[in-house]
Amino acid sequence: MTFDVRSRPSIRATLLATATLLCGCATYHPLPLGKGEGAASAAQLSVPASAMPLPELATHRFDPADGLDVTEVAMLAVANSPDLKLQRDALGIARAQAFAAGLLPDPQLSFGEDFPQDSGDGATTAYNFGISEDVSALLLRSSRRHEANAQAEQVNLDLLWAEWQTIAQARLLFDQVQSLRAQQTELDAEQQALAPVDKAVQAALNAGNLDYDGASAGLNAMADARQRAADNAVALHQAESDLHQLLGLAPGAPLDLVGAPYHADPDAAQLQAALADLPRRRPDLLALQAGYRAQEARLRGAILAQFPAITLGLDHARDNTGIKSSGFSLGITLPLFDRNRGNIAIEKATRQQLKDDYAARLLATRNDMQRLAADLQTLDARQATQVAHARRLDAARSAAERAWRQGLLDWPTYLSIRSNALAADTDLIALKQARSTAAIALEALLGRTDFVMQRTSKP
Repeated sequence: MTFDVRSRPSIRATLLATATLLCGCATYHPLPLGKGEGAASAAQLSVPASAMPLPELATHRFDPADGLDVTEVAMLAVANSPDLKLQRDALGIARAQAFAAGLLPDPQLSFGEDFPQDSGDGATTAYNFGISEDVSALLLRSSRRHEANAQAEQVNLDLLWAEWQTIAQARLLFDQVQSLRAQQTELDAEQQALAPVDKAVQAALNAGNLDYDGASAGLNAMADARQRAADNAVALHQAESDLHQLLGLAPGAPLDLVGAPYHADPDAAQLQAALADLPRRRPDLLALQAGYRAQEARLRGAILAQFPAITLGLDHARDNTGIKSSGFSLGITLPLFDRNRGNIAIEKATRQQLKDDYAARLLATRNDMQRLAADLQTLDARQATQVAHARRLDAARSAAERAWRQGLLDWPTYLSIRSNALAADTDLIALKQARSTAAIALEALLGRTDFVMQRTSKP
């Protein structure tokens, strides 16, 4: 016995509609992997001002032809950081999930036939045709949408917070690279200045005019300068490598950094004002708030899911005797044992955890703010005295060098004065970097840029 689809217009129309819907399906397109080599220079990278998360970056002119100032370095980091690109991909996934959560569940279509083994007594082929829909999925759609939208908002705010942190990291690396380069210049100059002394000590030692005990101070001075220069060079290589990675540059790309490092000097009133509206402004706290809203929606969905799940369907059938029938089906789960109590308990405990996490983040921010503000005051006072101290020792070093060249000063004393002056200069460079690090960290912590006292740019 054969089955002719054309004899059933309703079934034929249904199959035709199904085939039409399948024509609108997505298709696969390959996406080859890249080489990941990085840009050969900053000039090859694009920095759209509209993508900058802070006003001072969006309004700053980007021109790497005359070097990169601290603001341009931050702009490059926001636009090209590989880590930020991954987070933007995660945002795309979250938005796709929010889109998926808003889609209506597809109905289920069923069709079956029964073929009689005996064709006697007018037996004919039986069939059944039905369509059903999960009503519970429709009822829970609103909760799923609120949860997915809040999660997408959380990912978006987490991305904004990551961009803020990347800006701070770019400013820190800019300052670190410049500080290490300045120290390298000091140490290289010290080796050149010590070369005549080292040569004289070596000659006296070879001539027998000095023994090794007497020559140890001169020999150790040059060895110490070389070791400090080598250690500083290693640290400089690491800082430059970190900056290359942050900016999406190839390892050999030039880093022509110009201008002064970033400088911020908030007063107590500005700090308190920034702290007061912190929950309404800082992206990570706003992200936690969005995550809490997502959890509230998840909890509401778990509570709704404790009620019986309902499936409703419509059926049309014909038996072997040719009698046709139409009807409906209704499926309801009996909430006798589970009643989704486990998931409700989990979501309640998770909500409490998020609430406590938010409170802990606020408390940690207040404590960190007070610590960094106190650090700035200490570092400012220390820097003022260190500047005066370094200037005095620099003058003493210049006088000692003239006296030594004129034969009026013995070389051990001369080396001692040089060593003290070098230590004062390098300590001042490190102190300035520590002060800049604390100020950048404080600004990133509070999320304010209006208390910046000195905008640094190209000369």
